[in-house]
Amino acid sequence: MSDSKPTERSSKSPPPAPPSPRRHTLLVVDDEPGPRQSLHMVFKDDYDLLLADGGEPALELARQHRVDAAVLDIRMVGMSGVELLAKLKELDPTIEIIMLTAYETIETARQALRLGACDYLTKPFDLATMRAAVASAMERHALSTEIRANNSRLKELQDELRNQQAEEEIIKTKGEIYASIIHDINGPLTVISGFIEIINQHIDGAQHLEGESLDLVKDRLTRVTRQVNNCIGISQRYLSFLRRQSSERVPVGTRQVLTDMEELLKVHPSSLRNELHVQPLGQDVVAEINGTDLIQLLLNLTINALQATPERHRVEVAAERLERALDLAQFPDRAEARFLNRETFNNRAPLLAVSIRDNGPGIPPEILPRIFEPYFTTKGERKGTGLGLAIVQRLLKENRGALHLQTKVGHGTTFTVYLPAQA
Repeated sequence: MSDSKPTERSSKSPPPAPPSPRRHTLLVVDDEPGPRQSLHMVFKDDYDLLLADGGEPALELARQHRVDAAVLDIRMVGMSGVELLAKLKELDPTIEIIMLTAYETIETARQALRLGACDYLTKPFDLATMRAAVASAMERHALSTEIRANNSRLKELQDELRNQQAEEEIIKTKGEIYASIIHDINGPLTVISGFIEIINQHIDGAQHLEGESLDLVKDRLTRVTRQVNNCIGISQRYLSFLRRQSSERVPVGTRQVLTDMEELLKVHPSSLRNELHVQPLGQDVVAEINGTDLIQLLLNLTINALQATPERHRVEVAAERLERALDLAQFPDRAEARFLNRETFNNRAPLLAVSIRDNGPGIPPEILPRIFEPYFTTKGERKGTGLGLAIVQRLLKENRGALHLQTKVGHGTTFTVYLPAQA
């Protein structure tokens, strides 16, 4: 092992030399020398290390160096780890942060996750878990950097749209064409943001990234880049559309949303170990919901189904157009069924119905009433944030949709989303 010493900052030490640009930089902050030196021994051959014995020295190091990831002790004299987390994120939102403590509480974990921590480990930590957590944080940081570069390209594209004849033509059609441009571009953009969200959910919920190799990360970045190119293609079609001075709106249909979702989930670890089948939609249906909300809603439900059990199981996604309104009397709430948003549901034909069915263990009756509560999860510590189904409920209310849930212990669960569709 190398005998090189890490950069360490305290109130008595001089400013450090910049870390080597050829390797990722890891910041370790703990007011006890033992954990700092332990992590130094573990990672000194893998990353450029910055060590600090408190919050202020750590912030000074972060101002002088580009930090990719940080391991912070929560309980420290002076500035706490949670306070330091907030200040580091304010300084550089791209820093991936792992919290470390010997005194774990649910509220502390929630607060750390709300502030942007990517993982939460307890002392004493085992080396395999710590290595996996840091490796995951570094991969997330690299992915975030790539996404920011793609977002920069999209920003340039938006500026070009505003600076050309699009603005004049948009004014003539009272913004309808502009709304269509944003609507269609949101489809690929959601795939991009969804990639980040799913990767973050997987990293937050797993102690080990089994099968997450560098080649797989590169493949995901390639897929994200392809979606950026799709945005460029959409904008070019609309620029040609505007030059013909047509005001016809071209929305994104459910068929395209299902295609994007299937493409996105192909490389998700939960799909790799399970069977995912997205049935093609014969007749396209345009629901009265923007593409961003629809794909986020379906992603959360499908991922929830894929993660219903660690055992291999099957998940099926199917959509159809309903020509009649629902008879809500046929959907009573009972021990194994729930109907959400009954009061504000826009129940008029035609309707889009999308079902996500799994053959997992089902939901026990005592848990069913709580599954849509924010932060409620049955996946155990650090296995999930418990926000996915709460997001689904919010999106349904905002778009006047509804959801019917049927489950049976030992036989699986079916979520069916109902949304008003265009005639």
